[in-house]
Amino acid sequence: MAVDKKQWPERVCRSQANFEEDSQEQPSVGHWKSLMPSKGSKEEPEARCQDAGGVDETQSAEQLNVSRLRSSSVEIREKGSEFLKEELHKAQKELKLKDKECERLSKVREQLEQELEELTASLFEEAHKMVREANTKQAASEKQLREARGKIDMLQAEVTALKTLVITSTPSSPNRELHPQLQSPSKAVFRKGHGRNKSTSSAMVSAASQNVTPEPVSHEFREVDSILFAEFQAWKETPTLDKSCSFLERIYREDVGPCLDFTKQELSELVRVAVEQNTLTIEPAASQALPAVKVAAEECGGPKKCALSGLSRTCKHRIMLGDSGSYYYISPSCRARITAVCNFFTYIRYIQQGLVRQDVELMYWEVMRLRREMSLAKLGFYPSDM
Repeated sequence: MAVDKKQWPERVCRSQANFEEDSQEQPSVGHWKSLMPSKGSKEEPEARCQDAGGVDETQSAEQLNVSRLRSSSVEIREKGSEFLKEELHKAQKELKLKDKECERLSKVREQLEQELEELTASLFEEAHKMVREANTKQAASEKQLREARGKIDMLQAEVTALKTLVITSTPSSPNRELHPQLQSPSKAVFRKGHGRNKSTSSAMVSAASQNVTPEPVSHEFREVDSILFAEFQAWKETPTLDKSCSFLERIYREDVGPCLDFTKQELSELVRVAVEQNTLTIEPAASQALPAVKVAAEECGGPKKCALSGLSRTCKHRIMLGDSGSYYYISPSCRARITAVCNFFTYIRYIQQGLVRQDVELMYWEVMRLRREMSLAKLGFYPSDM
């Protein structure tokens, strides 16, 4: 009969227990009966011999059973120990296999972690690269936008200047800037540095960059002021229209401010803002009909009263601030002061936009010439054709 190996230890333990119980009970069974007759015994010697022979046979049978049990117990122990050794060996093999599997899984996990780290690093690098490219493209787009706006401002300035020059030229009173042949030789030297003609914008730019410096008056000596030249050089490195820089702050304080400081303070401030924003329009007073918008005569003045100074003067020109539609009559002196400031701002805008291709010293002297015009205008000097 087949015996389940898993039940071997249990059966071995049971056999050992039975054997111990039998060995404990045997002495009670195998006690020799006393052969000596008691006092009241009347048995005969033959009966005693028969009893002794039966006891010997029983004792030998019991000893045989005990030896058999002992041999079977030893055999069971040996088989149990062999079975346990086999099971232990199998368990050790399984543990070794599980250790190998754990080691393999650990290597797989480490490899996956390394690949995950590499993938994360590559993703971050790609993201940073995309951000850098986006920032570069954004910077390039902003630069192109600034350049486009600069070109638009330049074209608007050119259009405004051309409108001013064309409007101020009439058959009865031709503009000498557009018709240099009408100027006398003595006055040809004092032409504005921004002469414009009816050619294309590129021709006007070249004229602005090449013919801005007038020929020096004979017997005129000049010397560069080191402080002013240093301030101009610093501004030229990063040209701006911000009044906080030392170069423009000095010019505002010494020239622009006094030149645009008229009796009517509120209107003077509006004129200054319009000049800075390049939205001021000057036109002859007789070129158009009176505007449809009605405003107070005290504010706008009239052909015989200057709106800026408040004095009774013959006003040949009028100004308009932006697109307000309101016109203000101005005297020739006020027009000369406003024109001098406009010429200065036009030139520094050209420098800021990179349209002037000259040496720094030549640009400096042109700025000084424009400052001299503002100084003369604020002192009341202006050409007779104003």
